[in-house]
Amino acid sequence: MELPAPLRQAVDRMLEKVPLSVLKQAARTLSDRYRAELRDGRLHMAEEMAVRAYLATRLPATYAAVRASLDALADARPGFAPKSLLDVGAGPGTVLWATTDVWPDLEAAVLLEASAAVRKIGQSLASDAIPVRTEWLAGDATIDLAGLGPADLVSCAYVLDEITPASLPKLIDRLWQLTADTLLIVEPGTPAGWQRILAVRRQLIEAGAHMLAPCPHEARCPLAQPDWCHFSRRVARSRLHRLAKDADVPWEDEKFIYVAASRHPATSRAARVIAPPKPGSGKVVLKLCELDGSADEKLFTKRDGDAFKVARRLDWGDAV
Repeated sequence: MELPAPLRQAVDRMLEKVPLSVLKQAARTLSDRYRAELRDGRLHMAEEMAVRAYLATRLPATYAAVRASLDALADARPGFAPKSLLDVGAGPGTVLWATTDVWPDLEAAVLLEASAAVRKIGQSLASDAIPVRTEWLAGDATIDLAGLGPADLVSCAYVLDEITPASLPKLIDRLWQLTADTLLIVEPGTPAGWQRILAVRRQLIEAGAHMLAPCPHEARCPLAQPDWCHFSRRVARSRLHRLAKDADVPWEDEKFIYVAASRHPATSRAARVIAPPKPGSGKVVLKLCELDGSADEKLFTKRDGDAFKVARRLDWGDAV
């Protein structure tokens, strides 16, 4: 998956005069903070150079994860067409770009972001390319949601890992209150990210939410540690991306986990592939999260006819 052409071109313009050595150092610092999941009271992207490093090295991956999550949401409720978006912890507008790609008729968006440097660059990226009526607000996700109005789609992507665990239940409660229709939470696809999503999922189900994706049920998650639920998208690296990360491979795999919950049930439900398929000669094994709340591996062979033809085309994260 690649960034949409208008976003890629805007990013290229933003980075064209940045010295490579400066960008590489900023990318290393940013990566170290994300990997450590630091919660030291400092914003990961407080400075403009950190934001530019993010554009070069992280934006393609987070965009791919958000877009995949939105696609799964849209598949679960084909009639859903949000007119308004509230994105909490908006970063440089990643969710806005992905949402307008999936639903071009989006009319209004409110983006809450604590970092002035991120807001400035996010506004610049979207100014000439996205026709949506957009309002950027300064604010902390944990304390500045009181004055916001509801939206059809509320999102919070790659934010919970920066928030103290004690603050999460109150934040999720407020996000759900602001959700007129559907809420999407996306997190890194780590065991810790999965645990955060599990906690969010439990809280939303207790509040009466319907699970849209990835879960095809509201039962207890069938996976147990050391296993964990997550998905992956392969992301093409630009030349600058490779140089900034000292990477030789022209792609990277972004692992992520998400939950999409709605005030309305899914139009239809289907099992989901929750691990990379295991192909073989005339067969394929799929690990599935089932509608009844179980998880198991299923073998499909040529003897299964059309079911086998479908199964061998499925990928990790697809609905069956």
